[in-house]
Amino acid sequence: MPTRRFLLTLLAAAATCGAALPARATGSLVDLQVVDRSRGDVLSTWRHRGTSWVAGRPGDRYALRLSNRTGGRVLVVLSVDGVNVVSGETAATGQTGYVLGPWASAEITGWRKSYSEAAAFYFTALPDSYAARTDRPDNVGVIGAAVFRERVVPPVARPSEVPPVASGNRYDAAPRQEPERRAQASAGGAGAAADASAERSTAQPASPPPPMTRDRESLAKAEKLGTGHGEREYSPTTQTTFERASSQPAGIVQVRYDSYANLVAAGVIGRPQPPVGPQPFPGFAPDPR
Repeated sequence: MPTRRFLLTLLAAAATCGAALPARATGSLVDLQVVDRSRGDVLSTWRHRGTSWVAGRPGDRYALRLSNRTGGRVLVVLSVDGVNVVSGETAATGQTGYVLGPWASAEITGWRKSYSEAAAFYFTALPDSYAARTDRPDNVGVIGAAVFRERVVPPVARPSEVPPVASGNRYDAAPRQEPERRAQASAGGAGAAADASAERSTAQPASPPPPMTRDRESLAKAEKLGTGHGEREYSPTTQTTFERASSQPAGIVQVRYDSYANLVAAGVIGRPQPPVGPQPFPGFAPDPR
């Protein structure tokens, strides 16, 4: 039987092979995108053997954008490198996570440290990853989201309640009041989320990553990428309750990642192919011998 648990909810705004696909991992309930916070771009996704992949650059901070595609609340138990991003436990679907409102989205920027702070996600070599530094390197390179629907108990009508009157506009107006209230609440949440995002974007890193050098590029080619435990930054959350509709997730979305060079070497990203055979328009005229 599903149990009622206390969970974290982020202040959320209303949501409005070889070739890169639309930059998201699409689930039936929740979409997952990886956002490069240095440039503000959503990382392109490659599809290879049934798995979605993104290419990260060592030192770049990133966020995970979750978008609820349903009209009800959902719980997202989120893991990076096999570690729960809220509790820091070795990830399991029965653990705590983030609650998203209907049609809402939120950006998770790091490992949860308190109700007001998170330690930033950033791409780094495997030995420097948070999972490896806590002796759990086996699942480095994968991001997962287990999604649960909420158990909703239908309200019981009281005998004394008067049914809506189907005359004039009174019958039509009554059912519209609740969606209007929800829209107003969502608009308020959007403003709060925008303010939080602005504060996070202006926070200065305590120890910014060094610029990319040839040595680091060589390291990136040799080392598998993981996710580091970065500087703490402002990331407010609130607490709520959520009762799962089932003990098993209604859906799981996952994205795997590594450096661009490693993905090319593994065949996830196709290498550019040179022209084969004679070409009718090969280029400009060379000098004769």
